[in-house]
Amino acid sequence: MLRTALRNVLAHKARLVMTVLAVCLGVAFVCGTLVFADSSAAAYRAAASKNFADIAVSVTPKEPPPGAAANQRTSVLDDALARKLAGVPGVTAMRPSVDGSATLNAADGSPLRAGKAWANLAAAYVPGEDGKDSRYPLVNGHAPRNGEELAVDSGTAVAGRLHIGDTVTLATDGPVMTKRLVGIVTTTDTRVTAGGTLALFDKTTAQRLFASPGHYTGIDLSAAPGTSQFELSDRVTAVLPADRAEATSGSAQAAQQGILVDTLTRGYEKLPLVFAGVSLFIGSFLIVNTFTMLVTQRTREIALLRAIGASRRQVVRSILWEALLVGLAASAAGSLLGLGIASVLPDVLSTGADTLPHGPLVIGPRPIVAALGVGVGVTVLAAWLPSRRAAKVAPVEAMRSAEQPPSTTRSRIRGAVGLVLLVLGAGLLISLTGAKDASEENLQSAMLGCAVLVIAVIVLAPLLAAPVIWLTGRLTGRFFGITGHLAQQNALRDPRRTAATASALMISTALVTGLAVIGNSTGQALDHQAAAGLGADYVISTRTPTTGIDPAAGQRVADTPGVRTATAVTDSTLFIGGRTQQISGIDPDTVNAVIKLDVVSGSLADLGPGRIAVSSTLAREHGLSTGGRINAGMGRNQGFKQYTVVAVYKDNPTAHDALGAHTEVQQNGFMPRSVQRILVRTDSGAVSKTTEDRLRTAVGNNPLLKVQDRQELVREAAGTMSNLLTLMYGLLAIGVVIASLGIVNTLAMSVAERTREIGVLRAIGMDRHGIRRMIRLESVTVAAFGTLLGLAGGLFSAWAVGALANGAMAQYSLALPWETLLLMCLVSLAIGAVAAAVPARRAAALRPLEAVAEA
Repeated sequence: MLRTALRNVLAHKARLVMTVLAVCLGVAFVCGTLVFADSSAAAYRAAASKNFADIAVSVTPKEPPPGAAANQRTSVLDDALARKLAGVPGVTAMRPSVDGSATLNAADGSPLRAGKAWANLAAAYVPGEDGKDSRYPLVNGHAPRNGEELAVDSGTAVAGRLHIGDTVTLATDGPVMTKRLVGIVTTTDTRVTAGGTLALFDKTTAQRLFASPGHYTGIDLSAAPGTSQFELSDRVTAVLPADRAEATSGSAQAAQQGILVDTLTRGYEKLPLVFAGVSLFIGSFLIVNTFTMLVTQRTREIALLRAIGASRRQVVRSILWEALLVGLAASAAGSLLGLGIASVLPDVLSTGADTLPHGPLVIGPRPIVAALGVGVGVTVLAAWLPSRRAAKVAPVEAMRSAEQPPSTTRSRIRGAVGLVLLVLGAGLLISLTGAKDASEENLQSAMLGCAVLVIAVIVLAPLLAAPVIWLTGRLTGRFFGITGHLAQQNALRDPRRTAATASALMISTALVTGLAVIGNSTGQALDHQAAAGLGADYVISTRTPTTGIDPAAGQRVADTPGVRTATAVTDSTLFIGGRTQQISGIDPDTVNAVIKLDVVSGSLADLGPGRIAVSSTLAREHGLSTGGRINAGMGRNQGFKQYTVVAVYKDNPTAHDALGAHTEVQQNGFMPRSVQRILVRTDSGAVSKTTEDRLRTAVGNNPLLKVQDRQELVREAAGTMSNLLTLMYGLLAIGVVIASLGIVNTLAMSVAERTREIGVLRAIGMDRHGIRRMIRLESVTVAAFGTLLGLAGGLFSAWAVGALANGAMAQYSLALPWETLLLMCLVSLAIGAVAAAVPARRAAALRPLEAVAEA
């Protein structure tokens, strides 16, 4: 039977190649995703950690307790402690360090790796007795000697097009600075080699920026041979000041690093795995369809095997052996293709604001084993049902007929099961429309409902084929005459085969439709939310929440030519009734010029110390109205006091939950005397590159700050939809490829089955052009059937799931992307036409007499 299986694979290799391609796609995404996940984990591990190879113990200062005195807030790691630690028995080397973060501008003024904590490294160049720092070998220039000088690593110099003697603009956590580049170094620090930047200062400057004069942020110790990390850690702890510093072994730091890496890389596996799941799920229909048709065509052959003594089990084994061979071939090809996918995924998933660290591909046993298991498993499992069906056919019945029509009982059972699943899936989705809560539990229920609904449509598809294709056949018959009518009848000849062929296109269409509708609706809501209520033409803001804007920058922006109004805004927190709200401090004299507020009651001109304005939602939740008073705490001020409500305005994302006087909010902010935003209104109300450049100059070209107009704010908000759009187009591409393979496979086998029929049509007068048109129309009919079912399921699911988004996003409303839906329909019909090209040409090439004479 193994020899028989191998012969059958070789006999139908052209048809099985399409099955191999379908499985290959799914296996490629599984293998590629796992390789990418392992490679990203290794790259992040390098980017988020120091090289602990030579570090046995690291000493770091402890966080001071709340309310600690000024001397307790100063790092205890100084030169005296460093010398004491160097004398601890078992210590062979001691390296003090001053580490922090600094964002640099490239030569063209654009920030390098802005907003990435792991990527913007800064440190002190601490020379040893030989005048060199072994961690940072110099390749050009000299080490920084004073506060006006700076050194960078060679990778940073290349990325920023920086050269010795250039003036470099940078910032640490506040005002912008300029330094002269005097040295270029190399380093083995994996955080830098993974794509980060490195800025080196002299020791005094680094201590002033990142610690305090004469103090360090860490001290690394190396152990003598025979001294364990834990033993040395205990000795070091004994000499450290109690509650002021702590010693951590290298292995403990490695364990903490592993947790961090798992957290950073967990989300990047999900998107490619969705592609893999969809590929394998859609591909399984092609596998089932292919093996079902092969079994049907070989019914007489199977009957002959049964007649000469082959048992049912041997028949099943023969077909499963074929599936195993196909699965192995697909897994091998998919594994190689997966390596290519893994190599391009970092570029696909990286954006300008969120770039993944660099690193080599890591190919471990997990991806290879998973690829083989998935490829072989899916293929064998999909071929099991056709094999069981073939084994149950009696030899005498099989010798009488090559085609066994489905029984009425089976059709009734299919209809009953499909209706039950349809009611369950639709009922679950409809029940969520009143939830208006995008909680994880509701999202999981929505996904379950969508999955049940898709399965229900798949089960009912053979029963739905007759009425749907009858309707579409009316159009083909009217416009194409007898060939259109024959195409309709051919598609209805075997509803199960038609449904299985259309299922791949139906699933991809449903997924793309649902994602397109939700993505378009959410995108419009985000667009509205990003710039809603904003009267300013530009917004200057910080890239990180821990960074503030120098208050003096507000006046420089106001003095910029072309600026009519510049208003500084300080954002802080307001604690009311056990909940945390956002409050924005702003000048009441200029608030109406930069924010479009719809005041319900009261006046914003009354803002001042102890007087605030609240949004309609906040007023409703706490029963507030103009003139009312509320007990609240603001920002760093832990004490509560009475505030008077002087105005109530409609919800506005620019104004947040409450508005207060700028001076009061600034005094109680988490970063005293700083602002978080500057809202700018220009003289003409127009934006231009010249104005933007002037504003950047006014804030000192600070790499920690962003200067954005309204359109850039909208694009930034819409950037959260990029993964969804990538997923949508990726799923469409997968569906297109697999659906095309399925249609080609089905039509090719259908033409082979109908050889005599086609010969008769040729003999009674139908020309080759008519034969080709009939096959193409049959293919387009099948594609239209799958597209219609997919559109219906996708639109219904998007409507139901959209109710959850409406609860999380007030601006959300269902918005159909008509252009995308129309394009998808045209693409689906084009798939049907293109996929029929080869089978139609082959059918038209049949000679009438030879076709009629074929047994």
